[in-house]
Order: sequence, then structure tokens, then C-alpha cells
Amino acid sequence: MIHDRANWRIGMRRTALALTAAAFSLACPGIPAVQAQSVMRSPNLNIQSRMPTINPTVAPRINPVVGINRTPPGINTPRVGVTSTLPNARFSPNLSSACSYAHRDSGGECREKPVSLSDGGGAGKSAKNGKSGKDGKNGGAGRSGPLAALNPTAVPNEFVAEIDGSLSDAQADALARRHGLVRLQSLNFPLVGATIGLFRITDGRPVEKARRSFAAASGVRSVQLNYRYFLQDQKAAPTEGDPAQYALAKLRLPQAHTLVSGANVTIAVIDSGIDDRHPELLNSVADNYDALGSKEGPHVHGTGIAGAIVSHGRLMGSAPQARILGIRAFGTAANGAESTTFVILKALNYAVLHGAQIVNMSFAGPKDPLIERGIGATAARGIVMVAASGNAGAKSPPLYPAANANVIAVSATDAGDKLFAASNRGGHIAIAAPGVDIFLPAPDGKYQMTSGTSFSAAYISGLAALMLERNPALKPGELRAILMRTARDLGSPGRDDQFGAGEADAFAAVSAITAPPAVPVAAVPAAPAVESVAGRQQVLPTRALNQPAAAMASDKSAAGEANRPAAQ
Repeated sequence: MIHDRANWRIGMRRTALALTAAAFSLACPGIPAVQAQSVMRSPNLNIQSRMPTINPTVAPRINPVVGINRTPPGINTPRVGVTSTLPNARFSPNLSSACSYAHRDSGGECREKPVSLSDGGGAGKSAKNGKSGKDGKNGGAGRSGPLAALNPTAVPNEFVAEIDGSLSDAQADALARRHGLVRLQSLNFPLVGATIGLFRITDGRPVEKARRSFAAASGVRSVQLNYRYFLQDQKAAPTEGDPAQYALAKLRLPQAHTLVSGANVTIAVIDSGIDDRHPELLNSVADNYDALGSKEGPHVHGTGIAGAIVSHGRLMGSAPQARILGIRAFGTAANGAESTTFVILKALNYAVLHGAQIVNMSFAGPKDPLIERGIGATAARGIVMVAASGNAGAKSPPLYPAANANVIAVSATDAGDKLFAASNRGGHIAIAAPGVDIFLPAPDGKYQMTSGTSFSAAYISGLAALMLERNPALKPGELRAILMRTARDLGSPGRDDQFGAGEADAFAAVSAITAPPAVPVAAVPAAPAVESVAGRQQVLPTRALNQPAAAMASDKSAAGEANRPAAQ
């Protein structure tokens, strides 16, 4: 009995222990089971509640300046759409966001379809610290390659490279093929002492990647984008407008022409095609060169620029007896006539090698290392260079080549001596000249009324020709100094960023130049010069609409003498 009772108690204890263990296992689940469950569910874990998601539909709400810094670790935020909203002050002056300033109208709006990305190709600066980007060497971008193809200031998928001049065409072609490129052309440029080639990417690689690869190749010395340049005029249809030229009186050109008329001075006009058969331009265009190799006919802009300088029919240019070296470097494009680094360098090279004493550049674009090099070489040869300041308005950064220190930058004024609304400003502006509602020749014997800093620059190029006829030994720096010293002050007293030294005064500038020794003067027969001047003076009074302009010139002359400072 006792034994059975003991066995019974042991059995009951075992039963109780078993029941207790079972109950405990059900009430308190163990860790091994949870780990297994976690492994099973790990692909479906949702951690969105811990980290914010980036919804593409709300991207515009992201602050472009701080949005990237706020992104949680581990999240890759697309940069598309962010860089284009940064202010232009964060970039190098040769770059601009959305569209180039050379594309903007007087209101600052893009004249072309905007793009969502910025430069992507020029010698960039970091938005954070303003220093050169990692890949900014040799004019490359500090951003990823795909952006370069969308750079509105450069030709897509093209770049310009300085290559070893000893390479034959076949060797240069082979070099290009090894790097996924095709050589479009290459030329030796004595102006800069280098062989420059134009290349296009053929394998679809990003521009920056192709540029870096090619720049590292043996026989390649530098590589940069093929930048785009634009003529600086305001589009207007040719018209038979009022022939009265207020610019003549403003610049006191009739008085200056009694002394000199630009004879024996050669001015290279790097522009679009010139109609050298126009009555205003007959016998004034000494040579024509097409740097584009195109078959385009005369263009309204180039014809107008030449007319502002040498018109001598119904109109009067600033240097009617000067010689024009017409160089077509701008061809018709969707947004007006445009050119590129390679073509402009060809034009500049031709101008220097063919005796240009003055180079008129009525176009604007970004700061371009290769063009800067060409301008430096041109200045070293004692050649005067004049450029339009640009039509991008008050908010534009300096445009080139006008902003180059070797170039005379010209802003535009209207008949009331007000600054042209679209005219660029800046510390580089040297002088102002009329550039609003200017009556000029147009192709096919027509005339046009047009505006732009382009034509202001042309007037100053002609004025420079008058000064060089007066004294051919004048250096560019001396010419600039006299031009600015004799200018009629406008705007704030003294030099300012809108008008520079003021509006040019042709008569005062020419009068301030000491005549050269007798030998250069004797080289020009006196009688023909007198006949030419008399001929012009006989034409002007026959035009009823031009008589007020002549009267204005006389009144202006008297007023100018009364108000002119003694030093001038």
C-alpha cells in the first residue's frame, strides 16, 4: 500500500511538472522561434516609418540648397532638377543656368526652350565653395558628363582640342577613332601657334568622360567644349524707315569727318554675311572670307554692322572710307545667327594674317579659354579690338569677348542718352555709343531699323579707324585712353558701370590726337580726300529728312563745347 501510494505521488508530481512545463511554453514563447520568423519575414520588412521616403511628385518642395544635406544616410537622391535652380553667382562667369545669357531678351527671358539642367560642360565651379570642380581641368565640367550634352552654351557632343602639329591627317583620324571620336577638321593657327582640331563623339559616351579620356592621350595638349556665340541685336524686319541718323549728331561725326574719314584703315568684321553690292557699301569691302564654308547669302546683321562703319550713300557710317575685311563666322540657326569656338578662332586668325588693324566683334558668349588665348595673341600684335557688351540686361554676368581686358567693351544708348534697357553693365564697360533704333543697310538694297549693342560697337570700330588714320602709330592702350578721356559723361559723374567713361565723341577724340610726322600724311593725296569730304557734305543737304540731323549736329557741337570740361 505504502509502495503504491508512493508511486502514485511520484506519478502525480511528474504529471504536474509536465503540465506546468507545457503551460509555461505556451505562455512565454522562446527566442529561437522568433528568430526564425524574423528571417522568414525579413524581405518584407517595411522601415518607411523610420526613414522618410522621397516621392518624385513632390520634388519641387525640396530646398535646392539644403535638401541634399537633409537626406538621411543611405538614401540616394537624384540630382536632376536641383542644380538648375541654384543662383548663377554659384557658378563661374562663363556658365549660366537654364539658358545662356546670350540667349536672353531684354526682359531676361530665354529666347530658346529652357533646359532643366545647367552647364554641364564649361570650366565649372562648385556651388558650395566656388572653387574649380574636380573635373574642371582644361575647360571640363565639374559635374557628370551627361549634363554637357544639354549645355546651351556649347555644341552638343563636340569639343575642340589642341593636338600635336606633327600629326598627319591620317594619324589624327586614327587617334580620334581610338577614343570613340571623329575628327571633323583640324587647322594650324599661326595666331596662337597651335594646331586645333574639332572632334565629335561617335560612341554615345558622356561628353566629360570622352573629354577626360582624350585629354590623357599622347599627342593631345588640351581639350575644351566648342562654345556657342550669338550676335547681339534685337530682331526686327527690314524696313524703309526714317533715314535721319541721330547717331551722327550724338557722336559728332560730321565734324570729325572734316579731319579724317578712316582712309587706308582695315577693319575686320567677324559677323554674318555682308551684302557688298549694297549701294551703301560699294567699293568698301576689300575682301570676303567664309570661315563656315557655307553657301548662305548676305545676312541682315553683318550688312548692318558694315553699314554702321562705312555707309557712304544715303547714309553715313562712322568711317566711310575705311576698308572692310568681311569674315562670315555666323550662320543662320533656330535662335538667330550663331557661331562656335572653332569658327571664331578661324575668323580671328584670318583677320590678323590679312592685315586687320581693328577687329569688330558684335557677338557675345561665355568665357572661352581658346578664344581668350586668341585675343591675347591679337592684342600682342597691336591690333585694336572692339566688342558689344551684350544684350542680356542688368542681371547678366559679364559676357565675352567684351569682358576681356584687351577689348574695348561698348554699351548702347538711345536718342535721349538713356541706356538701352537690354545693354549689359559692368566694370569692364569702356564707353557707350548709340545703339537703339539705328537706321542701317540691309541685304538686297533695303534698309533696316534695328537696335543692339552690336551696332554701338560698330560705330566705335569706325571711330577707332578715324583715330588710326589721324595717327597710325597709336597703340591700342593709347587709343582706348583717348577715347575714354574725350567721352561725354553720362549717368553718375565719372566712370560708371552703365556708360563706362560716357558717350563717345568722335570729333573730340580725333582732335585730341597729335598728328604724325609729315611722311604718313604725304602718303595720302590731299585732293582726293577733299573731294570725298565735299561729296558727302553735298549729299546730306539734299535729304530733307537729314537736315534736322545736321542742325542737331551744329547745336550739339556748340552745346558740347560749352559743357565740356577744360581737360577734355
